[in-house]
Amino acid sequence: MGTYLGAPDGRAPTEQETQRPMDHNRIPPTVRQTYGAGDLSKAASFAGGFINFGDWHGIDLTSPTPEDRVHSQEQLYRRVLRTFPEPREPLRLAEVGSGRGLGAALALREFRFAAVTGIDIHPDQVERARAVNAKALATYPDRLAYTIGSADQLPFADATLDGLYSVEAAQHFRELTGFAHEAARVLRPGGRLAVTTFFTAEGPEVAERLKILLASFADGLDVPHPLAGFTADLAEAGFTDLRTESIGPDVWPGLDRYLVDAVPPGHWTRNFLPAWRDRLLDYHLVTATRS
Repeated sequence: MGTYLGAPDGRAPTEQETQRPMDHNRIPPTVRQTYGAGDLSKAASFAGGFINFGDWHGIDLTSPTPEDRVHSQEQLYRRVLRTFPEPREPLRLAEVGSGRGLGAALALREFRFAAVTGIDIHPDQVERARAVNAKALATYPDRLAYTIGSADQLPFADATLDGLYSVEAAQHFRELTGFAHEAARVLRPGGRLAVTTFFTAEGPEVAERLKILLASFADGLDVPHPLAGFTADLAEAGFTDLRTESIGPDVWPGLDRYLVDAVPPGHWTRNFLPAWRDRLLDYHLVTATRS
């Protein structure tokens, strides 16, 4: 990897500092369509535009509303962001796979971080993030930024970040080894990594069964990443204090209950719950410290 420009003085890097041409051929076709012309944020199942399955802990599932759906997605971000220690000094963070940027804006608004930069591989998503969060960008011009980058090509100099997080994006990464090493490169010693998404069980039969159950695995939008493989990649990249937490009970039942009213009967997205019950996949929160 080359050396990237960054902003080690505690502010968010400017667009000029992070600008690096992105080869659009590196964007998988299904990712390009889903987050480009398809604009997944418009789907009823992702009310509010955060585009994650949500943390439904404490939410009444009798008849969940679109407001409950938004709250679940915000809660998932808060669950991840609370894994970062209460800072004695302001922390510089970046989000990998930031989408429309609502989570990065929440991180800056609700937590005492010095700067947050949202990184996304899709230029359409970066443009949306800048438009949707225009007011926040104007309010915090030196603390909030959105720019193009990929999990294995982050636009930061070595050891310039205090924290790195990713919320339901890693299932789209083609492989996680490069992400683990790139995360280790940009984090300072003692820096924190937090990743949450759905990981799969191990074995080739698992991937084949998921392709039958879930269209996102069949068309290549989602990639079957076993949890054990990712933690091994992190350890090899130099991370310590590796911790994994299954949060599936707070994700899958609530999501499925909401989808009853949000998608047509028999829609493939309803198969996430049985896939979890059959132990083909589960939702995990993974944290680690850069040694």
